[in-house]
Amino acid sequence: MSSQSNILSPGARFRRALGDSRPLQIAGAVNANHALLATRAGFQAIYVSGGGVAAGSLGVPDLGISSLSDVLTDVERITNVTDTPLLVDIDTGFGPSAFNVARTIRELEKAGAAAVHIEDQVGAKRCGHRPGKELVSPEEMADRVKAAVDARRDRDFLIGARTDALAGEGLEKTLERVAAYTEAGADFIFAEAVSELSQYGHFAKVSGLPVLANITEFGMTPLWTVEELKNAGVSMILYPLSAFRAANKAAEKVYSAILKDGTQRNVVDIMQTRSELYESIGYYSYEEKLDQLFNSK
Repeated sequence: MSSQSNILSPGARFRRALGDSRPLQIAGAVNANHALLATRAGFQAIYVSGGGVAAGSLGVPDLGISSLSDVLTDVERITNVTDTPLLVDIDTGFGPSAFNVARTIRELEKAGAAAVHIEDQVGAKRCGHRPGKELVSPEEMADRVKAAVDARRDRDFLIGARTDALAGEGLEKTLERVAAYTEAGADFIFAEAVSELSQYGHFAKVSGLPVLANITEFGMTPLWTVEELKNAGVSMILYPLSAFRAANKAAEKVYSAILKDGTQRNVVDIMQTRSELYESIGYYSYEEKLDQLFNSK
């Protein structure tokens, strides 16, 4: 961890990364180990997905089942091992009132998060790429954003406004919501389930804010490239569960192979080696400190 990183708050580090990289690529990390791998790969920002917490940590669907404490556990584990700025999905704010939203923001700031996004679905939310989503009114969502903005102690901590209106209400109504959330004090706009590249430009124009593109696999949004998204006016590109999905598929293959073949020999080539794991988690430096302690006795 650099001395400059120690001086800058997590939010300030996120803002610096956003200023240095347009668009800023943000890698989803479902645990501390993946956060280290993403940092090692060169990502300047990482992400905790609500769906990732639900599926990865709890083994349940992304239907508003997970709690603030579940998210905080994963966030704290990540911020304990890396100072790469962390964006966190807080769903609808983890409670029905402004007080709940305020508590969520303060707890996440204390846990070392750099930014959050809050959405305009009802409390019993659904995955953003599934049908049947129900939204609160633009006014209620604006109140959520205001509560979040008012609660933060560090002015550099970013509050993003996510809208799920596009799939059900269309572009015009979505733009009205974007304008309302911008006026409420949002720092960036996240429109979910975008299906046309040109729509990002409308969000940027109406808000005057950085726009986040959620490039998640097997959903309603095409897997546009960095260059395509940059030309469309996107400032942040999120890959929320790419590594998680790949790890899950590899795990399935390994479990099946061991039962079928009676050995893991045929799948060793798709595994991370022991030395690669030790490099990523800093095992050797810990071991050196142990050696020093024992040699000094």
